[in-house]
Amino acid sequence: MNGTLRLSNLFSSANARSFAAPIFIILILAMLVLPLPPFALDMLFTFNIALSIMVLLVGLSTKKALDFAAFPTVLLLSTLLRLSLNVASTRVVLLEGHNGPAAAGKVIEAFGHFLVGGNYTVGIIVFVILVVINFIVITKGAGRIAEVSARFTLDAMPGKQMAIDADLNAGLINEDEARTRRAEISQEADFYGSMDGASKFVRGDAIAGILILIINIVGGLLVGMMQHDLALAEAAHNYTLLAIGDGLVAQIPALVISIAAGIIVSRVSTDEDIAGQMLSNIFNKTQALYITAGILGMMGMIPGMPNFAFLSLAAGMVWIAYRGSKKQEEVPAEVDTAPVAAVEAQEASWEDVAPIDTLGLEVGYRLIPLVDNAADGELVRRIKGIRKKFAREIGFLPPAVHIRDNLEINPNSYRITLKGVEIGSGEVRTGLFLAIDPGSITGTLPGVATTDPAFGLPAVWIESEQREQAQAMGYTVVDPGTVVATHLNHLVTQHAAELLGRQEVQALLDHLGKSAPKLVEELVPKMLTLSAVQKVLQTLLIEGVAIRDMRSIIDCLLEHGAHVQDPNELTALVRVALGRSIVQQIYGSVSELPVIALDQALERLLLQTLQAGHDSAGMEPGLADTLLEKTQTSTQRQEALGHPPVLLTPAVLRPLLARFLRRAVPQLKVLSHAEVPEGKHIKVTSLVGGAA
Repeated sequence: MNGTLRLSNLFSSANARSFAAPIFIILILAMLVLPLPPFALDMLFTFNIALSIMVLLVGLSTKKALDFAAFPTVLLLSTLLRLSLNVASTRVVLLEGHNGPAAAGKVIEAFGHFLVGGNYTVGIIVFVILVVINFIVITKGAGRIAEVSARFTLDAMPGKQMAIDADLNAGLINEDEARTRRAEISQEADFYGSMDGASKFVRGDAIAGILILIINIVGGLLVGMMQHDLALAEAAHNYTLLAIGDGLVAQIPALVISIAAGIIVSRVSTDEDIAGQMLSNIFNKTQALYITAGILGMMGMIPGMPNFAFLSLAAGMVWIAYRGSKKQEEVPAEVDTAPVAAVEAQEASWEDVAPIDTLGLEVGYRLIPLVDNAADGELVRRIKGIRKKFAREIGFLPPAVHIRDNLEINPNSYRITLKGVEIGSGEVRTGLFLAIDPGSITGTLPGVATTDPAFGLPAVWIESEQREQAQAMGYTVVDPGTVVATHLNHLVTQHAAELLGRQEVQALLDHLGKSAPKLVEELVPKMLTLSAVQKVLQTLLIEGVAIRDMRSIIDCLLEHGAHVQDPNELTALVRVALGRSIVQQIYGSVSELPVIALDQALERLLLQTLQAGHDSAGMEPGLADTLLEKTQTSTQRQEALGHPPVLLTPAVLRPLLARFLRRAVPQLKVLSHAEVPEGKHIKVTSLVGGAA
């Protein structure tokens, strides 16, 4: 019983289909070594002709190349079938050819006798013409088209994949459709690559056909005259007709298959099959039909020309053009109201509102290889590294960077966007390297002068052969991917506060809640709202303070959140709790801290301004200008001494000065006395408003 079930499963329809190809190949190989009777040859040659016709009709009915994705394999198998039939028929021709033209079967006899009238000279000429048409015209042209199509398909893959990603990010398609379209692009490239290789089989088949014909004729003459004592004329008649019939019965299906290959690779994918394309593109052009009919009519009236043929064809074209023009006049009346109906049927919905990418990178088409996953784009790996580095150093995971191509910008340019707004742009040259002048170079380099897009340093684009020379001269040499990645990293760090939305804060709290759930539960929403926590964290990021130590931040907020609700006051308290981390971030592990301090007179004046209820916006203009000028001078002096530019102020003045100086002197850090940890010694190296 079980054996019967296994046997029935073995011969089920699914298994039978999987066994079809191996069995077919085994039969082809068997024909190479096993003798076949003439009747079997007739059946197989007929099957070969039927197969070629069927392949041609399927090729004509396809609307795009991938509708017949198995064609390269079919092409190979049909070529092998023809070659194996040539071997089998050659065996029969040489063994039985002395018995007459019917010795190798009726099909070979028909092709060798009726198609060429029994004249082997005509047969040879017809055979050679067929081989030339197949080999030089159709196969060579189809092979060239397949080669070029494969190359252009591979070149277009990155752009197509970027378009799919753009549609997916815009919500126009879902993940399944995007996956299907990506697979279709890959299959299209594989198809044209396979066709490029499969066309070589057809070319080889044509060459083999010529050689087999020559071998059959020469071999037949030798066998007939030497083994069967036939006269030269009789041997030439019998074996040449058999060889020609054998060649024609193989070459005609080969020609049909080659035509199918040419049609498939040369067609342009539309919603119509080949017949529909030809009819719509040729016979719908009424003006061209009228002009052609007029030319044929004039030629038909010339004495000595075949008047009936020319005039009848001219009349037929006039009739076709007239019918076509009548149909074109009727179409507008039928579809005149269709656009209105379509507009009325398609109401706007929330699906039409496309979300804006938080972080975006748009590249020109020449930079697509840098971000192409399929081509192992280096920039994609570096962007992933930037996000990991940002998460480790700043303390939260930034949004993913959505990459897309933009044909409206310069081909070598890129744009970095934040919430749909450009925050940075630049231009890079693929194949070259950017040599950046850090300020200590010993010479100049030939190349395209430019500036580093991230920091504005002078730079020059150089060839790869100049890298070692540039490095020896003190240049910092980077590749195009590093230029874009560095610029992106710089801007992402600068705008860290804007990247920390409520969703990121919630994810940060959820992550901390895995190790300290009670800590998070007591803070949000029992003590502070999520918005208040977000405001505190954003202010820290604006002031350049990393939020990696979330446990200390939460502890501080829990300690003071019950009686302090103002986010600015909470931020000041959190900074004191993070004082050791802030100082180490600026100075490292040194014990002596060189700082800039306020002159006592200026400090008293600022305290009076603050006590009067004025913030940085309400500061007296003369005082604001003096403070800004003196701070910039002290900052430059501090940097010249090789010290970090840090202004040390009383705690009450720190928020005021931090907000006021942030834009004018962005490199300056403002610390309060309360933020300096115990064990650190202060050394005032410069005064704002006085001399050190």
